[in-house]
Amino acid sequence: MSAAGPAGGDLAALFIAACHAELRAPKPGNVHDYAPGHRMTVADFETSAAVAAPHIAAHGAPIGERVLGAVRATMEAVGCNTNLGILLLTAPIALAAERPGELRANLTAILTETTIYDAECVFEAIRIANPGGLGRAEEADVAEPPSVTLTQAMALAADRDTIARQYVTRFDDVYAIGLPTFLRESARSDEIRATLLVYFAYASRLPDSHILRKHGVTVAEAVRGEFAELRGIADVMDLPALLDFDRELKMRGVNPGTSADLTVATHFLAHVTVYK
Repeated sequence: MSAAGPAGGDLAALFIAACHAELRAPKPGNVHDYAPGHRMTVADFETSAAVAAPHIAAHGAPIGERVLGAVRATMEAVGCNTNLGILLLTAPIALAAERPGELRANLTAILTETTIYDAECVFEAIRIANPGGLGRAEEADVAEPPSVTLTQAMALAADRDTIARQYVTRFDDVYAIGLPTFLRESARSDEIRATLLVYFAYASRLPDSHILRKHGVTVAEAVRGEFAELRGIADVMDLPALLDFDRELKMRGVNPGTSADLTVATHFLAHVTVYK
């Protein structure tokens, strides 16, 4: 490790480890070792992690290039959008980890410094990935060339998209919800349980943006409430109950994908922070 932080190969390994850890946890409504979902499999996500990692860890590359390179590699490898949210969250963390000094201070500076070029790359990545329920926007629509920086574009969506909100709040939700949960539960038990509880923490406290885009506010809030009511089955790792909830959500076509993306970002952030 250099004084500036983890080397590219180390960051790539930490990124892959975070993606794999999230797949090991039986996350209701999402893809995991115990069940596929939404026409995607664990193998799709593992392949995606492997091909995206060199781009996320590309030393010195700006956020936009990292995301775009990783999306192109992912689509070429698996032919579907498995990781756009993960990439948008982990690219700034990886860039912050390369710099000397405290990680969150670096992250704050990086998010302030994003450019129109970053926005161009990310808009292209979004068009390639074509995430479900994206729709059109009056300002900074991804179908049009951007006239604002990436962080400014994210600010326009921050009230309806949790991933966008991280860009304008210095990753407040990750630092306030995910990271404390992961650190506390990792110290108490194994990583799979800790990862599952991070997922439940997000899904029970924040209406999931992926559900919101596809199903609307009422469904997103109802699912958030279900996760809050059922947190106990995650706390005790009640696998039959978790898999029953998993099947129910998938039968309804509900995927808390943003909660899963935030879970990967939390794992990556925790391990990058320790590594620095």
